[in-house]
Amino acid sequence: MAKKPPATDPVQDAPQVTAPQHSAAGASAIGHTLKAAGAQMGARRATLTLLKVNQKNGFDCPGCAWPEGDHRHTFEFCENGAKAVAEEATLRRVTPDFFAAHPVTELARRSGYWLGQQGRITQPMYLAEGTDTYQPVPWERAFEIIATEIAALDHPDQAVFYTSGRTSNEAAFLYQLFARELGTNNLPDCSNMCHESSGSALTETLGVGKGSVLLDDLHRADLIIVAGQNPGTNHPRMLSALEHAKQRGATIVSVNPLPEAGLERFKNPQTATGLTRGTTLTDLHLPIRLGGDQALFRALGRLLIEADALDHDFIAQHTHGFADYEATARATDWNDVLTATGLTHAEIHRLHTLVLNAKSVVVCWAMGLTQHKHAVPTIREVVSFLLLRGNVGRPGAGVCPVRGHSNVQGDRTMGIVERPTTAFLDALRDEFGFEPPRDHGLDVVDAIRALRDGTAKVFFAMGGNFVAATPDTDVTEAAMRRARLTVHVSTKLNRSHVITGARALILPTLGRTERDHQATGDQFVTVEDSMGMVHASRGTLAPASPHLLSEPAIVTRLARAVLGPHSTIPWADFENDYDLIRDRIARVVPGFTDFNTRVRHPGGFTLPHAPRDSRTFPTATGKANFTTAPLTYPHVPEGRLLLQTLRSHDQYNTTIYGLDDRYRGIKGGRRVVLLHPDDAAAHGLADGDYTDLVSEWTDGTQRRAEGFRVVHYPTPRGCAAAYFPETNVLIPLDHTADTSNTPAAKSVVIRLEQPNPAHA
Repeated sequence: MAKKPPATDPVQDAPQVTAPQHSAAGASAIGHTLKAAGAQMGARRATLTLLKVNQKNGFDCPGCAWPEGDHRHTFEFCENGAKAVAEEATLRRVTPDFFAAHPVTELARRSGYWLGQQGRITQPMYLAEGTDTYQPVPWERAFEIIATEIAALDHPDQAVFYTSGRTSNEAAFLYQLFARELGTNNLPDCSNMCHESSGSALTETLGVGKGSVLLDDLHRADLIIVAGQNPGTNHPRMLSALEHAKQRGATIVSVNPLPEAGLERFKNPQTATGLTRGTTLTDLHLPIRLGGDQALFRALGRLLIEADALDHDFIAQHTHGFADYEATARATDWNDVLTATGLTHAEIHRLHTLVLNAKSVVVCWAMGLTQHKHAVPTIREVVSFLLLRGNVGRPGAGVCPVRGHSNVQGDRTMGIVERPTTAFLDALRDEFGFEPPRDHGLDVVDAIRALRDGTAKVFFAMGGNFVAATPDTDVTEAAMRRARLTVHVSTKLNRSHVITGARALILPTLGRTERDHQATGDQFVTVEDSMGMVHASRGTLAPASPHLLSEPAIVTRLARAVLGPHSTIPWADFENDYDLIRDRIARVVPGFTDFNTRVRHPGGFTLPHAPRDSRTFPTATGKANFTTAPLTYPHVPEGRLLLQTLRSHDQYNTTIYGLDDRYRGIKGGRRVVLLHPDDAAAHGLADGDYTDLVSEWTDGTQRRAEGFRVVHYPTPRGCAAAYFPETNVLIPLDHTADTSNTPAAKSVVIRLEQPNPAHA
């Protein structure tokens, strides 16, 4: 029997607050995991399902993209991974009766948390123009509606095809193939909002826009610097890898404005000691000011040069541009460094000493580095720091951008990119016999601009929650409402289903947990993890509804409806047998030779990575590139603060699992702003008071987020933090990183104002 969905939308702006914790996981994580899984799935179903997560014969967790080792634990999942599985394998159902009882105008007033808790969508649903209620629609009619709207466009570039990171390699490859045969490169994806800055910087400096380390490198590193990342919440299984490295003698440094419980102490719930005292992970925590990371790594570079602690042979043989970098580093002003970082000479020199004592160094990072206006120069600076001592292309060393959503990296490998390479397009042409478009397409920010301006009219999303994930909420929602048609391939409800174009479709799809049966038998899909490992994923549960289609089936039927008999691509064959898709991938995408055979090996295979594998660098110079850039950091006017948006522990991206962030001491609410006590006092605010957050911009515009509870927190003076998507409204569409165009959500200048009396 389906579980009854929650009936009420809980208050989210009246949290209880206690002191933050200083350790993560442990027995409490087990308790929260069992509670969440049981509430959604029931005890027996939860047990059988969770035992298949991240196993070689099971399915890939729909949460983060952290890799699995060759030897896996029986319980190879974390608390948040279990919550992700539970919400997908839930017994709650969203049927046509639910939509009949809840008009879109009512659903639009509900929170994202409430929408997500209602359960799995069971049938295709259609919102006709001028109506307020979704109605069930047959699949054939749904594809006909899409085909009609696309046929009415003046040009294929008036359509946008967005992709979330959870899409499989097979579905992603078909999706980009369809869009390009249609005639557009408008393939924005969630990478545009997270690690686009990493890809831009790494491609320029190393020639490959991915990390250069494998899991074993992390285990073998002497020094691991974790910068701008909170593994305890966002990539919890990374804590096990850090614990392993620590037990082998590694030193771990965290560089983050906020102390994070998981990096302080990890209580591994899979070990006896983890349930009691746990493992202290961080040897040094540097509470850096927001946006000061470029200055920190530049200072480290200067200190290494002055100490002549360099790998001169590596620099001479494998790098380009060292002389310019050396001159720039030596000229670095220490006053700028100290102002930018908020750190002391002693703190920076302590890290420098750790670097000198380390033969191999890995630098890990996430959104804390990628979502600033100067994000790309910052990551280039990280690379230059590593190049100085040859920490690229040898065991235990390298760059480690930790990707978020499962298979977000694989989607990009499969061609989900608005600026494809000539080589990739040529390979598509040679394999499929049509000429792909060569003009650059739209990324996420440019897609919103196009919808806003009326130059894009159809929006199709393969997964994700575009409206909640993107910046400038009011502008984005108005842009979406200007579309002629919005379509979302989804498993559960989210806000993007209720902020619609003139017409809207919801196409329900299979989840990772579910068995995918096609004409030739049960199928599996593949994913690529954050370290370039490709492996199979096989669902085991019966589908939540007989009306669901797999993502590959949705794309192939979409292509047949839109492209018609003129397409010579065997779309129906691809739907029936996913091996045929992988055969084509093997002939188009480098590194996938003999794909079908290799991926059937337990654990999959590793994609090639020239800098890691052979210290060869496919850059414009043929070498690893040192780079120089002006030292940049945010300048905040007097009386203002610098805000970063972040996740709570009870969410993954825009999916809200619950209203607690227990590691930070927040319970039962999300509208909080974390402030240093002195900053709160300077603004006349006490812990527990309420305030509005108002962002200010150089063009004179302002944006407001209302009714946030002040929480005293150990963050650097002048820095504040609050959860997204609630604070996405504060970030203008044009506030993006240079080069990558990623929304700069970690550097938002705000002032605090008396709240609306309704929130007082």
